[in-house]
Amino acid sequence: MKFTLRLLGATWLTAIVVVAAFSFVSIQAERARMTEDFERRAWLLGEGLKEALEPAIEKGPASRIERIVKRFGTSTRGIAVYDRFAGLLVATPEVAPRLPPSLPFVSEAITTTSVKKGFESLGGRDTYYFAIPLGEDRPQGALVLLYDATPIEQRVFTLLRNYAIWLLVLGTALSLVMLVVVRLSITHPLGRMAEWAKQLRSEATLPPPGVGDPSLFGPLATELSGLARSLARAREAAEQEAMLRLHGQSVWTEERLKQVVSLRLNDRPLFVVSNREPVSHVWRGREIEPRTPASGLVTALEPVMRACGGVWVAHGSGDADRETADARGTLRLPPDHPRYTLKRIWLSKDEEEGYYYGFANEGLWPLCHIVHARPIFRPEDWADYAEVNRKFAEAVLEEMSGTESPVVLIQDYHFALLPRLIRDQRSDARIAIFWHIPWPNPEAFGICPWQPEILQGMLGADLIGFHTQFHCNNFLETVDRAIEARIDWEHFSVDRGQHTTYVKPFPISVAPEFVEDPPKGSRESLLSDLGIDAEFLGVGVERIDYTKGLPERVRAIRRFFERYPEYRERLVFIQLAAPSRSRIPRYHELEEEIGRAVEEINRELQTKRWRPILFLKAHHSHREIWPFYRWADFCMVTALHDGMNLVAKEFVSVREEEDGVLILSRFTGASRELRDAVLVNPYDIDEMAEAIRVAIEMTPAERKSRMARMRQVVKEHNIYRWAGLLLTDLARLPVEDLGARER
Repeated sequence: MKFTLRLLGATWLTAIVVVAAFSFVSIQAERARMTEDFERRAWLLGEGLKEALEPAIEKGPASRIERIVKRFGTSTRGIAVYDRFAGLLVATPEVAPRLPPSLPFVSEAITTTSVKKGFESLGGRDTYYFAIPLGEDRPQGALVLLYDATPIEQRVFTLLRNYAIWLLVLGTALSLVMLVVVRLSITHPLGRMAEWAKQLRSEATLPPPGVGDPSLFGPLATELSGLARSLARAREAAEQEAMLRLHGQSVWTEERLKQVVSLRLNDRPLFVVSNREPVSHVWRGREIEPRTPASGLVTALEPVMRACGGVWVAHGSGDADRETADARGTLRLPPDHPRYTLKRIWLSKDEEEGYYYGFANEGLWPLCHIVHARPIFRPEDWADYAEVNRKFAEAVLEEMSGTESPVVLIQDYHFALLPRLIRDQRSDARIAIFWHIPWPNPEAFGICPWQPEILQGMLGADLIGFHTQFHCNNFLETVDRAIEARIDWEHFSVDRGQHTTYVKPFPISVAPEFVEDPPKGSRESLLSDLGIDAEFLGVGVERIDYTKGLPERVRAIRRFFERYPEYRERLVFIQLAAPSRSRIPRYHELEEEIGRAVEEINRELQTKRWRPILFLKAHHSHREIWPFYRWADFCMVTALHDGMNLVAKEFVSVREEEDGVLILSRFTGASRELRDAVLVNPYDIDEMAEAIRVAIEMTPAERKSRMARMRQVVKEHNIYRWAGLLLTDLARLPVEDLGARER
């Protein structure tokens, strides 16, 4: 009986120790998780409020601070703002009565210019605080987020109660089982063991008797060892994941870009300037509809701005843009989780006509692409171009007026004069301009009557980026022949006066995820929605532009069916075409030319069940384009001349199964990276027709190996890498090369 009681006591003691240890670890983990949740929510809200409150606390009025604070306060989340002397300025009604005249952690946050966080009892209630200094070097105050911490204690109490119940049930069950087991598996077997021992003393060689179940404590041991193994595996998996992330630093991610930008720019905002806005708003009847422009620039830059934050200055081109912006023409994007500010610039119809449709797209666009479209240069267009550049310069200067040593990233040929205009007013700014289109040879660019002004404007930047080294060389040769400057070919830079401009290649790319949450569906459902039946599917995705080679592509498809009639009624090519710049006569004529060519080939070759080309002329979102990329057997990117062409990289990024073939023009910047594409001369109709045959007859093994290599290139050379390298190079420029202006 004593043995049984000792065994029961030991059993209960063991159960208590195990459950207590497990409870302690679990409760501590749960407390840490909930604390981390508080911190994460406080950090996310604090970063957004900080940007809004810093200008308000510096310039006032206090009513603006109060409006901001009250807007985001809730019954469980209080917000308070303190001045630079740690005096309370504004607090939400939920926490104001509980706040003492001063809080030590507020003073510490302001004094040390660092975030302070922890738990404090305020008004008899446990509270989690997160204090953020407002201002960089000399804080003007502090923002304090206060969360009701009682849910933590409630959760701890619930866990303790549950573990106590579990201990009671476990101990009772073990006791009952132990009584039975002791009687059947210990007491009786021990008697048999004693008898066996006596026989052993008599040197009888007997096998050991059955002593009951030798795995008496086996189930518990098994469960505990299994739990230990599970925990060990979990720890090992966590360590492996950490190691993979560590080694994965060679692959740029959104988080890595955030950290690099924060380090290189010292948490200064990034100012991006482009003609195209990331989203425009248009009226559809009585409803306002957001529209993502069909622009490679937007495809590339929008993920960067999501990662880095800052201000994106762009032309407000949508007819409902004013209704969706505030009085300053700004709005926060994305609307569901704002990460950056869009500043819209309003242009008159005449300004847009002269600057955008005139000089930029009837002059510079055909001049730089060299696709046998005659550039048109009008003095009045140049005047509008210069005036719009000045208007953008004023807006950018206003936005960054409170920023020390601002970083400005100017996009494309619409703003060749902008770097110099900003440099003249802010010599402390670090300025880069990225030229998304090709730069022609010096003889070709010499056609432009305002060549010196354009070059001098661009050389106001500290860094000029192109897609390829070839374009960099063309630019440097143009500068060498056109204006007075010293070219340093060893460092690829231009010295003009006391200012140095570096010229480097930065091949642009796309985000790793073309669509974060891709639509569900299959190839069969896509074909059903389109009302077609095809064994092979080809796709093209372009704006309607004479540089994209669409008429040549249609003729190549026709030649393919002429040379390989066995593929009629088996292959359908789908062309997604977004109307573009329709006000320009050449674009309007091109749209009609493509329509006639498609109609002609369909009329000649189609049957009752089949059409060779499906021409879908409309603006398509990324989600709408994704199924075409995903299910096509091949994609044709046959631009006559292109700086990069991101359609090629978008197609590759979607092909997770590592299948499909890319037919790519040799005259695109993408062809220098995606060497495993089927490269073609877009002017050679027969070669393109043959490339289609090669694409659909290529063996699965070759398709897979080619696509795998291209996907690796796109994965490693993604848009975060482009932005990270460009901004890193800009931040690393020697101090003596910055701030000096040409006199």
